Amino acid sequence: MTKSGPRRFAPLKQTPAQQQMHLPKLQGVIFDVDGTLCLPQNYMFPQMRSILGIPKSVDILTHISSLPTASEREEAMEAIRAIERGAMASQEAQPGLGTLMTYLQDQGIRKAICTRNFEQPVTHLLEKFLVGVEFSPIVTRDFSPPKPDPAGLLFIARTWGLVRDLDDTTNAAEGAPSTDALLEAAGQGTESERKGAKGPKGEVTDSVDKVEEVGDASALIMVGDSIDDMTAGRRAGAATVLLVNSDNAHLAEHPHTDLVIRRLDELVGVLETGFVGREIPMDSASS
Repeated sequence: MTKSGPRRFAPLKQTPAQQQMHLPKLQGVIFDVDGTLCLPQNYMFPQMRSILGIPKSVDILTHISSLPTASEREEAMEAIRAIERGAMASQEAQPGLGTLMTYLQDQGIRKAICTRNFEQPVTHLLEKFLVGVEFSPIVTRDFSPPKPDPAGLLFIARTWGLVRDLDDTTNAAEGAPSTDALLEAAGQGTESERKGAKGPKGEVTDSVDKVEEVGDASALIMVGDSIDDMTAGRRAGAATVLLVNSDNAHLAEHPHTDLVIRRLDELVGVLETGFVGREIPMDSASS
C-alpha cells in the first residue's frame, strides 16, 4: 500500500533553521462541540434513540432526514432539541480549554466550529465559557449534509479564502481527497451555505456545474472526539486530532486519526514544536 509522508505544519515558534524548511503554515483550527469544547454528554444519545424508536446502529440525523413528511421531520427534530436543551444546564468546559483558546488568539490562528448540535447549545457554551473568543464561521446542524460528510469543513475553508481550482491537480496536498470527492462535497454544500452557517459567506454558486473551485482544508486541523469528526476531517483533507476519553479510546488507532491528545492544552505544545501526525495511507485519504 502506498503511503504519503506524515502530515506536518511549521512550528508556530520557529528557530531560524526551521524557517528554512518551508513547512506549510497552519491556517486555522476547526472544533467539534460536545465532547470537544465541553465534556461529553453521551447520555443524550440513548435518550434520543429511545424517543425516536431507533437502534444504536441507526444514525439519528439520517433517520430524521428519511422521515416521509416535513411535519414528521420537524416533530422528531424538536424532540431531540428538547433533550439537548435539558443538557445545556450541565455543560462543563473541557480541561485546558481556556489555555488553548488564549494561545490560538495570541498566535492569530483562526477558529471555527463544525458540529452536529443545533445552534442553541452552541451559543450557550460560547456565552458561558468562551466570552470574547471568536469562532467564525459556526457550522451547526442546519448545515446539510452534516459530518461525517466533509461539506461543512470545505465550506469553512472557502469562507477563509482557502480554495483549490478544480482543474489544478498539481498543487493538491499529498494525501488529500481527490478532485471528484471535493467536487461532490462542494456541490452538496452550496445550497446549505445560504442558511446553515453563521459568519462571512463568499459567493454562492447555484449549481455544481458552475463550481470552479473547492475548499482546500489541507492547511487546517479538525479537533474532535468522534469517528464523524475524524472521517469528516480526513475526507476534507485536513489533519485530524482526537481528544481521547474512556469512550472513544478505540479511535486512537483508527486510520482517520492523525494525532491523539488527552487535554485540549496539549495541543499548545504540539503547535509550538510543529504538528507531526502518523503516516497516511493514500487510499484512506480519499475514502
